[in-house]
Amino acid sequence: MCGYLGWVTYLVGMHVVGVGNAIVDVIATVDDAFITKNGLVKGSMDLIDTERAVSLYDQLDNPTEVGGGSAANTIVGIASLGGDVAYIGKVRNDALGESFRDDLRAAGVTYDMPLATEGEPTARSIVLTTPDAERTMNTFLGVSAELAPADLDLDLITSADVVYCEGYLYDAPAAKEAIRLAMSSAQEAGKSVAFTLSDLFCVDRHRAEFADLIANSVDILFANDAEICALYETDDVDGAIAQAGEICDLVCVTRGADGSTIVSGGTRTDVPAFPVDKVVDTTGAGDLYAAGVLYGRALGHDVETAGKFGSLAAAEVISHMGPRPLVSLAELASEHKLT
Repeated sequence: MCGYLGWVTYLVGMHVVGVGNAIVDVIATVDDAFITKNGLVKGSMDLIDTERAVSLYDQLDNPTEVGGGSAANTIVGIASLGGDVAYIGKVRNDALGESFRDDLRAAGVTYDMPLATEGEPTARSIVLTTPDAERTMNTFLGVSAELAPADLDLDLITSADVVYCEGYLYDAPAAKEAIRLAMSSAQEAGKSVAFTLSDLFCVDRHRAEFADLIANSVDILFANDAEICALYETDDVDGAIAQAGEICDLVCVTRGADGSTIVSGGTRTDVPAFPVDKVVDTTGAGDLYAAGVLYGRALGHDVETAGKFGSLAAAEVISHMGPRPLVSLAELASEHKLT
């Protein structure tokens, strides 16, 4: 792949630009009966229309509304660690769109996209967490799915060390073209491309395209154990990780309580999970793990230390409701002597 080794230097300039679905998360705790009553598949991510979004929302009791979106969560995590980051994602000029923009900027993320004045409303994801900490996501893509190549700031993308894209973008044709343009522009500029598989069901929908994308355009791959197995249609997670490691410069696979496995240059490193007193909500765990790894490698740390950054960031986010850190990850990393 194009330029992974070249960006492993001390932090200089823009480090990571994320491209993703700009979504506001509507988070609520429900019981299993709610999941069954509404015909939901526990642990899945379903795309829903406006009517379904309204129906589910109306059944919730005092939900929490926060800025979300997979790549956006990762970018916020890097900012919390001290990185210089920017984000590209489309929202409308409505209340949720303004809230999304303000949340990113308050977190230290450069977000200069103008609010869209036409199209669907700002996207929202209804995240339902059951007592076992599993989350079931119902996503209305709204205007975020209208992200198109013309919306990309290519100068911003090529100024960064890494462009980080989420697999969810493949669910919309225009957004798919945008992600391909972002990746090819980064490659042509000699920069690195990072990609997250995003979701098991997302992999099932786009397996062949993802395999082609990873083989030809991706330097750094993020996935969990179920996603990497789904990509290669196997139950052998170690074999799937090894297969991806033959293609990408860096492969990072989260494995729940067992931590993560990282393959770089043919060498495998297993990184333990950070202990958590109580797992409250797994939403954003993979996103924040990616944030820690990308930041740790940008600092010039070896893959094991970068994995520890990822484990620490993931542990913080699963200890509370919501997909973004509630404390400074930079301070947390300092307490654990990672910096």
